[in-house]
Amino acid sequence: MAITTVSSRQFNQDTSMAKKAARAGPVFITDRGRPAHVLLTFDAYKKICGGQTMIADLLAMPGAADIELEIPQQRDFAQAADLS
Repeated sequence: MAITTVSSRQFNQDTSMAKKAARAGPVFITDRGRPAHVLLTFDAYKKICGGQTMIADLLAMPGAADIELEIPQQRDFAQAADLS
């Protein structure tokens, strides 16, 4: 994995270069010589975040209304606690 470092000015002048570099690894974007931002591909971001999908994203998916959801009936009901 290659790590690329670019200044904010370089990033603003050649965004496509930074996007291409992000395919090979993270791109550190500096402000006044100090790392301020990191550019990643979306796949790399998902990998870092564990690929967890938010329920809101799933509900917003096209065709979500056609998905059948089988919820098993609960058989364990709450019972009164014996405090004696």
